[in-house]
Amino acid sequence: MEILSKIIGNLSNYMYTYVLIILLLAVGLYFTVRTKFVQFRLLKESIRLLTEPKEDEKSISSFQALMLSTASRVGVGNIAGVSVAICLGGAGAVFWMWLIAIIGSASAFIESTLAQIYKRRDGDGNSYGGPAYYIQGALNRRPLGVVFAVMLILTYMGGFNMVASFNLTTAFEGYSFWNPNVTPTIIGAVVAVFAGTCIFGGGKRLSKVTSILVPAMAIAYIAFAIIIMVLHINLVPGMFKAIFSNAFDFESAFGGFTGSCIMLGIKRGLYSNEAGVGSAPNAAASASVSHPVKQGLVQMLSVYIDTIVICSATAFLLLCSGVAPSANLRGVPYVQAALANTFGNFGIIFVTFALFCFAFTTLLGNYFYAEQNLKYLVHGNPKKSLLAIFRAVAVVIIFFGSQIEFGIAWDTADVLMGFMALMNLPIICFLSKPAIRCLNDYISQKKRGESPVFKAVDIDLRHPTDYWH
Repeated sequence: MEILSKIIGNLSNYMYTYVLIILLLAVGLYFTVRTKFVQFRLLKESIRLLTEPKEDEKSISSFQALMLSTASRVGVGNIAGVSVAICLGGAGAVFWMWLIAIIGSASAFIESTLAQIYKRRDGDGNSYGGPAYYIQGALNRRPLGVVFAVMLILTYMGGFNMVASFNLTTAFEGYSFWNPNVTPTIIGAVVAVFAGTCIFGGGKRLSKVTSILVPAMAIAYIAFAIIIMVLHINLVPGMFKAIFSNAFDFESAFGGFTGSCIMLGIKRGLYSNEAGVGSAPNAAASASVSHPVKQGLVQMLSVYIDTIVICSATAFLLLCSGVAPSANLRGVPYVQAALANTFGNFGIIFVTFALFCFAFTTLLGNYFYAEQNLKYLVHGNPKKSLLAIFRAVAVVIIFFGSQIEFGIAWDTADVLMGFMALMNLPIICFLSKPAIRCLNDYISQKKRGESPVFKAVDIDLRHPTDYWH
């Protein structure tokens, strides 16, 4: 296990130090310019779209698709991930999280708009899709789509769900009943049973559960962060000073880059908001909208909700708590210590409950992505027997994830996510023209005072699709 942990850790450091940091920023900046700063000029429009009703009663609404993608984005990364970044990289990691979110939101817009353009219709009239589908639809390269679909299943149903289960379990380490030989097994079994109940209920149940849990817990969590900031208002100026001064301390950052605030901020930011990775398009394709850009804008907003709002809430409550970060406290223990310093034992209980809800919705959102890509691999809806086996495997992974080691859990998830980004980012650059034309068509219709309705012929889209023709 030590050898495996070292190999995965070195691979993770190499990918994020020399490859992904450049690719993520370059692609994000490219789309920011190509879309004429869509993440700023259409932010108000993206908020307005949340209230629009769905076009088809058999599909899910824009809001439900947002909550489904946010369920996957908002999870252990927003609590434990931010804590890890601050404890190991310093307060400056928060700034680099913000930067990767703002720049990456343009990439999120492009990939989700493409997912809507090339989405498919199943036998029940529901829509589905994602990167594997726009790879095949636009490039006519099914083998490449298959590779991506397999990678996504390994990443989300495997790596990410193991991390979510692991971090949920570590939230109980501070309790008197904790026994490292017994407690993780019990917690893993309980979480697996709860998750299995929702997973075996299918996509509609997943979207309903997440549309209730995600906003409720996000609001409660942000409220706690605000209370801590108000109670420690004297620490707020120093907090912002630490974030910006540490972020631009390039001498120390580049002296040990693999553990610096820059790399940890980008790594944890990407893990949290997933912009450009190719995950959220699977949820975006399931929404019923009259124009693909509508879901592109909504998924762009999800990146802001995840990182600018919820990750910032964690960072602020940690840095304003009066508890100094340290490597020994990395992850959930630092968050628990920060809240306990203000609210006592109630703070520890609240973090445990919040992490359970966030991790639980992450498990559901991640599984939804995996099942969408299973459909791709079998050319449509899988047989009931195969689907039952697939869902059972997902539940077993959740169970065993609660008992793995810290380094292997995070590094495995980072490496798998990195491979997905390495595939998806170049592909959406190559396929960006239809998405850009789609954006221009949307803006033109809005300027004419129309409610935008998309037709493939309006952007000269000649690829066959199940919708828009």
